[in-house]
Amino acid sequence: MTKTEREPFRDFLPGFRWEGVDRLAYKAEGSAPFKAITRQVLFSDPALACELRYFEIDAGGHSTLERHDHVHAVMVARGSGHCLVGNEVRTVKTFDLVSVPPGTWHQFRATRGEALGFICMVNAGRDRPQLPNEDEVHALRADPRITAFLDDRPS
Repeated sequence: MTKTEREPFRDFLPGFRWEGVDRLAYKAEGSAPFKAITRQVLFSDPALACELRYFEIDAGGHSTLERHDHVHAVMVARGSGHCLVGNEVRTVKTFDLVSVPPGTWHQFRATRGEALGFICMVNAGRDRPQLPNEDEVHALRADPRITAFLDDRPS
């Protein structure tokens, strides 16, 4: 069955899974720094101009620190953690919404001892993520809150 021929209903399953939806690697190993995260593509249909995806970060894990030209719309669906968007670090919890503007550094981190799951909507046609170079990391680390976040010790 192709993605456009999917059944109209897919049941929610234990463990934040959905019927007929594969749990995938977040990214190819070695392509970018990340830790203990998976993704599930919930909706990807040419009739939609976006994809709806579910990411789950195990306790102590994190997504890649990156930026790109497309927008993210995120809703936390499970657990709690911290996220960086631009120069702001925030604690996030279930049902919080996070908007990531184009060209903005961002990263999600699960709280130690608790997984963080979030639903993310992005453009179906999107650009590749950009990783920060050494100077950009140095500029981010000029802010002690961001340094604490990147060192996995947010306040």
